[in-house]
Amino acid sequence: MPRRRLGFIVNPVAGIGGSVGLKGSDGVETQQRALALGAEPRAGERAAAALKPLLHMADAIDLLAAAGQMGEAVARRVGFRPRVVPVPAAGGATTAEDTRQAALAMRDAGADLVLFAGGDGTARDVCRAVGTDLPVLGIPAGVKIHSAVYAVTPVLAGSLAAEYLRGGGARLREAEVVDLDEEWYRRGQTVTALHGYLMVPHRAGAVQGRKVPTPPGENAQAQAIAAAVAEQMEPGRVYALGPGTTTRAVAEHLGLPKTLVGVDLITREELLAADVGERQILAVQERRPLGIIITPIGGQGFLLGRGNQQISPRVLRRVGREHLLVICPAAKLAALQGRPLLMDTGDPEVDGRLAGYLEVITGYRERAVYRVVGGEPDENPEPEAT
Repeated sequence: MPRRRLGFIVNPVAGIGGSVGLKGSDGVETQQRALALGAEPRAGERAAAALKPLLHMADAIDLLAAAGQMGEAVARRVGFRPRVVPVPAAGGATTAEDTRQAALAMRDAGADLVLFAGGDGTARDVCRAVGTDLPVLGIPAGVKIHSAVYAVTPVLAGSLAAEYLRGGGARLREAEVVDLDEEWYRRGQTVTALHGYLMVPHRAGAVQGRKVPTPPGENAQAQAIAAAVAEQMEPGRVYALGPGTTTRAVAEHLGLPKTLVGVDLITREELLAADVGERQILAVQERRPLGIIITPIGGQGFLLGRGNQQISPRVLRRVGREHLLVICPAAKLAALQGRPLLMDTGDPEVDGRLAGYLEVITGYRERAVYRVVGGEPDENPEPEAT
């Protein structure tokens, strides 16, 4: 194999607002608030998971890493000896401009592919810098990851990058970069804009699709699902109600308010706390039994690990599968065309424990048994309707 050049960029603050319920990490003020609330940066950990599948190719790769915490530190920790690309903030707080400058430097250095860890904001910065001039692939590390330029998991990002660099079956395709306005998102409104396109290696099952909004026609189905969920909720149990229009229908059926893009704690009779973070959920678990009600992201199929990081591995370890209520309109489930529902919590043990076939509430007294996977999804498992 001819020697290849791989660029590597890490947004070290990507995803820092997720577990504490801030719905994003854009802006210094948000990042400082997240740290004050007890958030722990995890972008480096996820970036490292993506590099490990490439380590066996280290002798055939020139790794170009952005300096310091923007890539170099992670690369060295994994075992690479990178060629360092200087960025202005290598020793301090990083900015969007640092990401753009690093991507430009890697393009000019002749990189064959750039791996970058972050969320939709990071993808937007890379797109602004290099557009479709350079093949890139995202390592999912953000809170909101709606762009179709990210691998399903960090490990799949690394394995797909290795395949592309070897000249294997992965082929380039143009993929959309979209981003939500975080200020509007925090107010419960989704204002999405298309920011351009990136050239991304693609293999079925390895790269996520773009998020698809819930069609207005599914409202009746959501109401039927809500009635079924209300009957199944146990007296005395607290439920973490995840984000989404389908979960909002559950709250409306119970006569309770709902944070559209947050996680709320409810019982059948009352809203206990709105828009909570991981700490608040854990505190409730110490006192009362907990259940979880979640719905997958339309078009992508992510059940956990995208936009609901407040429901963290620490929370999930204490909740049995029988108290995880998955709800999804039948049409939304059918639109996946047999692709599995996905989990990317960042904890392989938790993903593995919850993986398998789960019952999905699709209507009033209507269920489907559907495959859920964590880590590397199966080729194309088919759902089993009941």
